[in-house]
Amino acid sequence: MSKKELPVLQAPACCTPMVREPLSEQDAKSLAAVFKALSDPVRLRLLSLIASFEGGEACVCDLTGPFDVSQPTISHHLRVLREAGLIDCERRGTWVYYWVLPDALARLGTLLSTDAIAAPDAP
Repeated sequence: MSKKELPVLQAPACCTPMVREPLSEQDAKSLAAVFKALSDPVRLRLLSLIASFEGGEACVCDLTGPFDVSQPTISHHLRVLREAGLIDCERRGTWVYYWVLPDALARLGTLLSTDAIAAPDAP
């Protein structure tokens, strides 16, 4: 079986909240891949776990214990998060270290912001 390189999905450049203007077709496709990566509970927990490590990065050796799945499954989930542009990694000797990409999370936060919605007047 040959190994095929998968393209790294880039988070969209848009940062306008959805409540201000509708998403373009291109932005929606790109964002759907990011949300799909986050839709799995193990991946969502992995992202949270990585972000919560002191110094903002975690060794892959620290990421397998909290889950009731095999190491290859953890590696698969990490690859999905990396391809979605949510985390990055670096090999250091035997181990691979992962960290969350703050810009990707900031773009998602801005996109989902409701600051532009005017609160209805309370009676």
